[in-house]
Amino acid sequence: MVTDSIIDSPYAPLVKRRLPAGRPRSWYVTHNRRLKAMRLAIALLDSGVYRASLADNEKIRHAADLVGIRPPSDKTCRLVRDLMRARR
Repeated sequence: MVTDSIIDSPYAPLVKRRLPAGRPRSWYVTHNRRLKAMRLAIALLDSGVYRASLADNEKIRHAADLVGIRPPSDKTCRLVRDLMRARR
């Protein structure tokens, strides 16, 4: 059964939970880098950049500035392009 639902309230982000304790520092760094890359990939897709080949480092850093995220490193920019390239 499909119902038409009208979204009448603005988007409210989920409540953030603490990350699990006891993991190596590299796990936390990688986890946060992936979250940042996902936010940037979504921002690029929303702005009309649909191909990874069109998302150079400058365009990704400009998107980060627009969204209010600190400028990403080259490694994070590479991860953003990898996420945009993924076919699932």
